[in-house]
Amino acid sequence: MSITIVGLGPGEPRHLTREAWELLSAAEEVWLRTARHPTVNGLPSHLILHAFDELYETAEDFAAVYRAIAAEVLRLGRRSDGVIYAVPGHPLVGESTVQQVLAGAREAGLPVRIVQGLSFVEPTLTALGLDALEGLQVNDGIELAAYHHPPINPDLPALIGQVYSRRLASDLKLTLMNQYPDDYPVALVHGAGTATERVVHLPLYELDRREVDHLTTLYIPPLPSVSSFEGLQETVAHLRGPDGCPWDREQTHESLRGGLLEEAYETVAAIDAGDIAGLREELGDLLLQIVLQTQIATEGGDFRMADVIAGIDAKLKRRHPHVWGDRVVEGERELLLQWEHLKGEEKGENSSLLDGVPKALPALLQAHIYGERVARVGFDWPGPAGVAEKVLEEIAELETAATLEEVEAELGDLLFAVANWARHLGVDPEGALRQANERFARRFGALEELARRRGLELERMTIEEMDALWEEVKVE
Repeated sequence: MSITIVGLGPGEPRHLTREAWELLSAAEEVWLRTARHPTVNGLPSHLILHAFDELYETAEDFAAVYRAIAAEVLRLGRRSDGVIYAVPGHPLVGESTVQQVLAGAREAGLPVRIVQGLSFVEPTLTALGLDALEGLQVNDGIELAAYHHPPINPDLPALIGQVYSRRLASDLKLTLMNQYPDDYPVALVHGAGTATERVVHLPLYELDRREVDHLTTLYIPPLPSVSSFEGLQETVAHLRGPDGCPWDREQTHESLRGGLLEEAYETVAAIDAGDIAGLREELGDLLLQIVLQTQIATEGGDFRMADVIAGIDAKLKRRHPHVWGDRVVEGERELLLQWEHLKGEEKGENSSLLDGVPKALPALLQAHIYGERVARVGFDWPGPAGVAEKVLEEIAELETAATLEEVEAELGDLLFAVANWARHLGVDPEGALRQANERFARRFGALEELARRRGLELERMTIEEMDALWEEVKVE
């Protein structure tokens, strides 16, 4: 009882290793994952060949195919004379069935021998003239196409194997376009290491418009400038290093606090202005603050970027069991209640709905968030009309306030009610007030300019005269 797994190489019989050829020459029968491989025609003529190709036609997906193949190989391996199972390339490069066979063999106590073969990688490197040690990344096209964002470092070259159909190429293209420009130059390598080998250069958006087959590999060169998270971390670590910048080395969590707030506000300002180019730049500045803070923590032995990313990734998946689990939610209200319930579980049973709202937030924004949170459990006015009545009530109470302390309290209640009124109207009160401030500043500047053109000095004008100018600039 044993299992021998042999690699058939990338596509030509001459690429079989001497060990593989001697094994196959001495064997009586061989089980092939697929007979659709050029090397099969050059195998010793006496061999009895069995192939699993029919499973590709009957199973519902590749996962089912691979499970069925692995199960059969394990069954055959229990025979007294064992089994020889042959796969394209190298058994440990892009062969899901091999991994499943190895896992099953360990569990069953079956001995396994791996007979190596050239993978698709080596002839592809030759065709492209690449050095694998220059950061080459190797990926499976079937797995990669299932991602929404490619797990590829764009600063390094990448090979993507098993791009066997246009449909897969289409899915793969959409995934890659989440990271690379649509017209980014890539290359398709067909039949690497075979007599029909050819390299086709094309823009990424044409990937699913070209012919591909089971011997097609996609090559993606590195982006021309630092574009990866890892690259930015290296830049920041260098700045903080002995041969870096004295200013950056001196910074602490506390000294960067103001910069972090400033960049966050500048990012919001770019969003409010609809400035997409500005938003890209401000997000970069904000990201720099995050990487700097994390680098300082790394140097202090507190945590690393991997901890930050792992923490937020785990939190997102934990709080979305309807996406990464089997929980079903009906409607937005139930979704928000689930979110708050899961947050409460994380913080402990005695936590408040209002826990975690930063005290440093602008007061109007904080009031808006408070109102949103308590509304999730039904502590809210039934609609805008109810809040409008509350606003009028608070105005009346403000008008009757007798002391400065009473005025401050009633004015605060009024502003809190207005923030909730805005929420019921679907308006962000912080954004609305910011726009009002911008309108006021713009109109007052226009008023000043109009007064200068007419030779008027604001300090010598009456409020009625300034009001008249104000109405003019409002019209403009």
